[in-house]
Amino acid sequence: MKYISTRGGMAPQAFSDILLEGLAPDGGLAVPETLPQISAETLESWRGLSYPELAYEVLSRFATDIPADDLRALTRAAYRQGVFSSEDIVPLRPLDGGLHLLGLSEGPTLAFKDMAMQFLGQVFEYVLTQRNATLNILGATSGDTGSAAEYALRGKKGVAVFMLSPHGRMSAFQRAQMYSLQDENIHNIAVRGVFDDAQDIVKALAGDLEFKTRYRIGAVNSINWARIAAQVVYYFQGWLRATTAPGQEVSFAVPSGNFGNILSGHIARSMGLPVRRLVLATNENNVLEEFFRTGIYRPRGAADTFATSSPSMDISRASNFERFVFDLTGRDPGRVQALWAGLARDGYFDLSELKPEFESRYGFLAGTSTHADRLAVIRSTYDTTGVLVDPHTADGVKVAREFVEPGVPMLVLETALPAKFSDTIEAALGRPVTPPPALAGLESLPQRVTVLDCDAQLVRRYIEAHAKV
Repeated sequence: MKYISTRGGMAPQAFSDILLEGLAPDGGLAVPETLPQISAETLESWRGLSYPELAYEVLSRFATDIPADDLRALTRAAYRQGVFSSEDIVPLRPLDGGLHLLGLSEGPTLAFKDMAMQFLGQVFEYVLTQRNATLNILGATSGDTGSAAEYALRGKKGVAVFMLSPHGRMSAFQRAQMYSLQDENIHNIAVRGVFDDAQDIVKALAGDLEFKTRYRIGAVNSINWARIAAQVVYYFQGWLRATTAPGQEVSFAVPSGNFGNILSGHIARSMGLPVRRLVLATNENNVLEEFFRTGIYRPRGAADTFATSSPSMDISRASNFERFVFDLTGRDPGRVQALWAGLARDGYFDLSELKPEFESRYGFLAGTSTHADRLAVIRSTYDTTGVLVDPHTADGVKVAREFVEPGVPMLVLETALPAKFSDTIEAALGRPVTPPPALAGLESLPQRVTVLDCDAQLVRRYIEAHAKV
């Protein structure tokens, strides 16, 4: 398996090479030359597998340059009890009205990002040890990516993490999870701006090839293909748990801000997983919902990006969207380059001529949710089922209910545990949610963070002073 860039300017590379690179040299994103196909017979043979065994089967199709025994050891180390609180790693629970909850928040930071990050922590250390190399991870987070990456990489040999977050835009619990870490290889930088501003700094620095090469800059957010590949696994897990026979279809509803999570569902569907619908749920920052409704992609600036009660989705420029557009345009790198050039020039691009294919060919539907919606869903879901969902998952449940079809299980992807967003839970239920005992005193711990103006040169100088070389 070799990987190319969505913009056509990268020679085919192996999995371990793109793992360490992040953004492609031409500014595009790495994608497989061809997607592996999983037959119905192979899929049925996976029904009895544990989660680490399933992860090996899926990831071995993407990481073909890692020896089988080594990859098995990596997936066993990543997906084990003690790291995850559920024996199933990803439990499936019934809700109401044909909905099921795919439990992705059993990891150390109580968010779905742990599902990929725990594998990344293992595979980064493995590849760097093999190559006797170091890596400086540069990323941006709207809340959950940062803590999941830091918990997975803290203390790891040869790796430093520089994580940008929007100053004052995360929940108190999310800030405490990140900023309370005291490991010498973890660096938290809060920039005065919104998530998209932080992400723009990451892209600007990653696009400076001299700086990137000199300081061995890598990525841990979902521009890194390994994140997408590791997330594909739980779509297969969800299908295997929700069905009993070959060819049965399921639908997935996915709260989405940066398009990485639902992109993994698109990849799984493209590999042959019997997925009927991929239902994208946004909050008030509904740029992606607008695209699937109109065919026009029009990102918004910082001033027009709302601060909402599902803050991890307060994103107006989805960095993974380019991978889907690459498929949508027939994997034409020239067309992708032209679209992104037009986006930079005009502030939008128009693919409305392809709109009929969004659902018919790719299975995509989309909807949006508001603060009032998520409070109502948190209340109604708890009253009806006894299951407490976080605000982002509530957005997913709200939109999922609009697209349920008889006889087709609708799996809502859980985003995080509600303890991370206690203020919103209290607004919905009239009482705060108690955090897990191991994290009860988290917000009272000393915090270590550097606050900078939203300036790529300031971040560059900070990395130069603290990088592993």
